[in-house]
Amino acid sequence: MPTAAGLYYFAHEAENYSRPPVVLIHGAGGHHLYWPPQIRRLHDQRIFAVDLPGHGKSEGVGHHTIEDYAKEVLEFIKALELNAAVLIGHSMGSAIALTAAIGHPKRVLGLGLIGGGARLRVSPAILHNASDPATFAAAVHMVNDFSYAPQANMRLKELGEQRLFETRPTVLYGDFLACDAFNVTGQLSRVSIPTLILCGAEDRMTPPKYSEFLRDQISGAHFEALPGAGHNAMLEQPDNVADVLNDFLNTIAYQAGQ
Repeated sequence: MPTAAGLYYFAHEAENYSRPPVVLIHGAGGHHLYWPPQIRRLHDQRIFAVDLPGHGKSEGVGHHTIEDYAKEVLEFIKALELNAAVLIGHSMGSAIALTAAIGHPKRVLGLGLIGGGARLRVSPAILHNASDPATFAAAVHMVNDFSYAPQANMRLKELGEQRLFETRPTVLYGDFLACDAFNVTGQLSRVSIPTLILCGAEDRMTPPKYSEFLRDQISGAHFEALPGAGHNAMLEQPDNVADVLNDFLNTIAYQAGQ
């Protein structure tokens, strides 16, 4: 089981040194399998899909701040002996990627922000329910319901809820606390690397206006909204998201050893 800096990861074409390394960062309560095969195995791309501490196959207890998760990702990149990487994050993962890029710009070659925002406020009802074992299931139901477009495949939604229940309640609650405290609204002008902003046009968790704000504040950012997709766009429309990511990654200038 491959690990680096104590974190489990899935690797695809890890020795394809002609391509920039890409680290996929999942969202709250997630793990590397939230990135479907079309993205984890993106053709001719060098992919590392990581499980954050306390998630998936990684040990640990998780964190309560985005900053602490960003430190873990940067240590992961260092442990892989990479000078820098493209960070692709979904939801909480996008906050982690943004935080790493703002604080350590030389370590980040590019950003892919899916279902993200400069702030990620969590519903008080979700926070309250997630904090209490007696009402934890209600929090999971609420999050899962808002994570997909209304017309999403029912089996996909059922699998999503099952995966959330597999996450330890303390870890998921900590993730929600981290998201709720996240705010880089006044720091986006510091991002000057290639940036892709992608959202589902029917995202009810972080509505498209959050992604549009990122687009307007990050110079040169490329923005796409996928019709018919919700918050978990990469699960609902994996082929479309894979195509958009592949096109973006192919625009990033890279030299081996960079």
